[in-house]
Amino acid sequence: MSASDIDDRRRKLLVAATTAAGGAAVATSTVPFIASMLPSERARAAGAPVDAQFPNLEPGTQLTVEWRGKPVWILRRTEAMLKALEAQEHRARLADPDSAVKYQQPAYAHNAFRSIRPEYLVVVPLCTHLGCVPTFRPQPAAADLSSDWPGGYFCPCHGSKFDFAGRVWRNVPAPTNLVIPPHRYLGDTAVKIGEDPEKPA
Repeated sequence: MSASDIDDRRRKLLVAATTAAGGAAVATSTVPFIASMLPSERARAAGAPVDAQFPNLEPGTQLTVEWRGKPVWILRRTEAMLKALEAQEHRARLADPDSAVKYQQPAYAHNAFRSIRPEYLVVVPLCTHLGCVPTFRPQPAAADLSSDWPGGYFCPCHGSKFDFAGRVWRNVPAPTNLVIPPHRYLGDTAVKIGEDPEKPA
């Protein structure tokens, strides 16, 4: 075998070895790259439904839970709150009393109370103006608001007002009602936020 034949065989062997090593390196570097594009456990958990229990929630009070990095309020409404929501003089104050903006609530919450159960409101309390969190102002005729204030939610940043169904008042900066998230009840005093009710078979 001549020296040129040996060099030629050695060259082919080196090319084959280099190609194999390069292919292995590409495969090895691609796996973590693809894995980095998948959502992390933390991200998956952040978007997962959240269970909330409220066995001791008194009428006229609310609690806060977190879902998808946002606050969610669960308000237990009083009989007086429920009656006020349906009063014609109250509805006249609202920009969207019939919740015409469909994407602001699921179809099963498209009613006067914007809820599955009238007694409870489940709402994302982020003002639809600039995303501020309104304050819970349940007392009617609050001195710093107005004598006709029936109670509800007030955003001190820019003055937007919402009723106990999260419906926005007329002539305020917020353009739409507060968002009602998907939710379903797990019992009398437990709700899963982020998941719609199961449809009957």
